Amino acid sequence: MLRHLDIRDLLIIDRLELGFHPGLNVLTGETGAGKSILLDALGFVLGWRGRADLVRSGAAQGEVQAVFEIGPDHPVQAVLAEAGLPGGPELILRRVNTADGRKTAWVNDRRASGEVLRALSDVLVELHGQQDDRGLLDPRNHRAMLDDFGGLAPLRDAVAAAWRTRAATRRALEEAEARLEEMRREEDFLRHSVAEITALAPEPGEEAELDARRRLMQAAEKMRADVARAAGALSTEGAEGLIGDARRWLEGVTDRAEGGLDAALAALDRALVELGEAQGEVERFADALLFNPSELEDAEERLFALRGLARKHGIVADDLAVFGADLEARLAALDGGAGEIAGLRKAHDAAAAAWRDAADRLSAARAEAAVRLDAAMAAELAPLKLERAVFTTELTPGEPGPSGADTVTFTVATNPGAPAGPLNRIASGGELSRFLLALKVCLTRDDSGLTMIFDEIDRGVGGATADAVGRRLAALADGGQVLVVTHSPQVAALGAHHWRVAKAVREGMTLSRVEPLDPAARIDEVARMLAGDTVTEEARAAARALLDGAA
Repeated sequence: MLRHLDIRDLLIIDRLELGFHPGLNVLTGETGAGKSILLDALGFVLGWRGRADLVRSGAAQGEVQAVFEIGPDHPVQAVLAEAGLPGGPELILRRVNTADGRKTAWVNDRRASGEVLRALSDVLVELHGQQDDRGLLDPRNHRAMLDDFGGLAPLRDAVAAAWRTRAATRRALEEAEARLEEMRREEDFLRHSVAEITALAPEPGEEAELDARRRLMQAAEKMRADVARAAGALSTEGAEGLIGDARRWLEGVTDRAEGGLDAALAALDRALVELGEAQGEVERFADALLFNPSELEDAEERLFALRGLARKHGIVADDLAVFGADLEARLAALDGGAGEIAGLRKAHDAAAAAWRDAADRLSAARAEAAVRLDAAMAAELAPLKLERAVFTTELTPGEPGPSGADTVTFTVATNPGAPAGPLNRIASGGELSRFLLALKVCLTRDDSGLTMIFDEIDRGVGGATADAVGRRLAALADGGQVLVVTHSPQVAALGAHHWRVAKAVREGMTLSRVEPLDPAARIDEVARMLAGDTVTEEARAAARALLDGAA
């Protein structure tokens, strides 16, 4: 619970220290005295998004510090652990806002982000004010409220997961159908092209080989005579015979040359070996120049066919084989498309059935939670002098989606036999405040350790009805902590702790101050709330009666 709030240089507050207590804490004061500033300050230190111009005029920065008492099992401890922040029995939040708009926050003396502050806020404080009322009155929020009341988050998460799977299978099916339709539009092209490429059976590198072979055959006639002459020059009738003669002549004098011809003979031996290799290569090339005249025509036809097909598809001839394989794969996908779509449709139908099953379970759980919420509201309305009113949680079929297929609307009938309708259309101002109080109590009763703040929840009611509202707030604060900003003397009289907010002008500057009230000052404040600016003895007597009756 909130134990201490220290505010410095914020709006019209220069320095303010407040100590709060368990039970019902009430803050009263004239309109415009600055009661909402306290909520702005608390919201600032908790990371809530609010007004930007918070720093008091003339100050370099504004600062708020809040101290909360938390137990070892409080949900705050888990948030601190996840954020890597120190825990303990006390939580100290401090946030600074400079005049140029920069904000810095600390949690237990460690720097922290606004996101961490808001995560802590979710498990520390529950604010019920006029903005919150609009949220409660908006039917678009009622389904989520019912789910939270019934603890249906796991079922709702299961529905959301099933919806995502359903959507993914639907997208896969639609994409496959679109691909198949596109392929069907080019089916004739695919089948004709695959047949052409398959019949030609191109091989990578084939074009270069064919081109080289064609050029060789085209030049063969001119080369054949020269190659034959070269072969003759290398044969035994030519170079080979001469070298052989030279070697025999030298060998004839070797025994008298005293080794002087050994190197020459070795060189001639090597020359004969090299000459033999040259003769072999020339003979092989000469054999290559011997071909059937139809081979040139066949090579040219094949080469022209490869190049023509490549130009047709806008690729190089070497890519024809790969291109053909790609076309075959697309054709196979086309031929197998019906089977693929049947499988995807089956998967989508299964996902849709799974979502429907999860949505039906969620709808059943919502129906059961609606009965419990209606019963809880009936129990809450009676002490608030609305025992004749009927609150109903209506479930109707809605648009299917990740949150199920239900529309949830909170309706009321203020009198027996009267038609039911939405809260904001049926209930009067005073009735509406009490309905909202009952609804807030029902929706937050399981939130342990929350400090509940009510900003003018009693507006529009007075007399015995205001007393009933105050007693419900006091009961709600029993064993916990409730802070109430109120203009109702009946509610103020029921507070366990009472503060008065007032404005004063000091040295030409308007400042807001908050002071705890002792019993005598409290009588005067309740009397002011009863009588207005002029407090009479009769008003003080009425205030004493209210306070005595609340004791």
